[in-house]
This record gives sequence, C-alpha cells and structure tokens, in this order.
Amino acid sequence: MEIQLVGVVVLILVFYALSSIKILAEYERGVIFELGRLKENPKGPGIAFVFAPFQRMVRISLRQEALEVQPQDIITRDNVTLKVNAVIFLRVVEPNKAVVEVSNYTYQTSQFAQTTLRSVMGESELDEILSKREKINLRLQSILDQHTEPWGVKVTNVEVKQVDLPESMLRVMARQAEADRERRSKIIHAEGEFGAAQRLVDAAHLLATEPISVQLRYLQTLAEIGTEKNTTVIFPVPVDLFAGLQKLVQKLADAPVPAAPPAPAIQPPITTT
Repeated sequence: MEIQLVGVVVLILVFYALSSIKILAEYERGVIFELGRLKENPKGPGIAFVFAPFQRMVRISLRQEALEVQPQDIITRDNVTLKVNAVIFLRVVEPNKAVVEVSNYTYQTSQFAQTTLRSVMGESELDEILSKREKINLRLQSILDQHTEPWGVKVTNVEVKQVDLPESMLRVMARQAEADRERRSKIIHAEGEFGAAQRLVDAAHLLATEPISVQLRYLQTLAEIGTEKNTTVIFPVPVDLFAGLQKLVQKLADAPVPAAPPAPAIQPPITTT
C-alpha cells in the first residue's frame, strides 16, 4: 500500500514538474509574477520553469504588429469633410511595462490613434493632406510614440492609408486638373510655335546671305516632286515681285491727273454791209 502511495506521489511530482516547464520562442518573453509580485527580468527565449500556483507567467510577443485604425470622419481646416483611416506598426520593447502599465496595449494604442488622427487632420488643409502625406505620417508617429513610451511600446511607423473625398469635391478637382492640363498644353503649343518661328527667321537670314541657295532649294524641291511620279510642277514666285507690283500700282494711283488744255475762243463772224 505504501509502495502504491509513493508511486502516486512520484507520478504527481513528475506531472507537476513537466507542467512547470514552459518553452518560449525566440520572439517571446515571459513576464513572471511570483506570489503576485513582478520579477525584474522576464524569461526567455528557451526553457522557463513556472511553479504554479506560486508563480504565473504572461507571454508577450516582441514581433512587430500592424494595427488598423478605423475610418474617422474629420473636417479639415478649410472646412472639407473627409473620411480617413490609417495603419500603425508597433512592437513591444519592454515586456514588463507592457503587462503592468496597461491592461491591453493594442486597444489603448488604437483608441488614442483615432483621437490623434482626428486632431492632426483637423489642423491641416486639404492640399496639405494630399501633397504632404509624409509630413503628416511623421507627426502622427511622433505623437503616438510619446504616448506609448511609458507602456514599453514603440510605434515604428504610421501611414495614412486612405483619404475618401466627397463626390462634389472629386468633380471640382477633376475640373481643376483638366483646366491645368489645358493651360499647360496651350503653353507648350505656343512655345513650339515660337521656336518654329525663330528657326524660320534664322533660316531666312541664312538664305539671305547667299541668294543662290534659294535656287538650290527650289531645284531640290523639284527633284523630290519628280521622284513620286506625279505631273504637278510647282513654280514658286517671289513675294517681293508682288510687293513691287503693288508699289507700282499704288504710285500710279497716287499720281496727279494732268489738266486738259483750255479750248480756243470762238470769234464771232464779221458782217459787212
């Protein structure tokens, strides 16, 4: 009977010893409470002995976690209503504080991130939110990191995930973008016309230095037309010829008309009696 009792006690002790063995992964730490008091150094990684009920262990993961902030309705500084959500990347750097200082560090961080997102976005204008996203992300990260530092939690990054604009604002922005593109196209077209005109002026000055070059260009044009087997022949007429004819006609029109010579006086017939 005594042998059986000893065997039962040994078996119980073996099971108790086996149940007291805890294995912690590389990314885990075990925060130990001994008779309700926190032990200074957390356990892990590897094997840790937890002797219940005198000791209790809380597992804390040191891996980075992604926490999505629910969409928030905000009003920007220029009175535009937006719906914005974000994502937070955080990890535990001090396991003891993450267990003792806060009951649930992920929930606490999520709630504080929602209020911070509304306040920061409300202080910015719409153009700043759309164009300076990196600046806003750094500001959100700085505020959240200062708040979570007493908990032993490090906020590594904050990203504004999506900004939903109202339909009326989307139409206004589309019209604005269309007008801006049309303005740029007109400027580019005008610059092209100016460049082409400038090149034509340069070419005219170059041809004016050698009059024979115009004749050579004319012969080259005739050669290009002849290679295509068409019967059209172009004879360029200098514009200066028309200008000279116009000046001649203008001079003839402005010349004074000579006055007609006076008619001879008619002598009355002389009668004799």
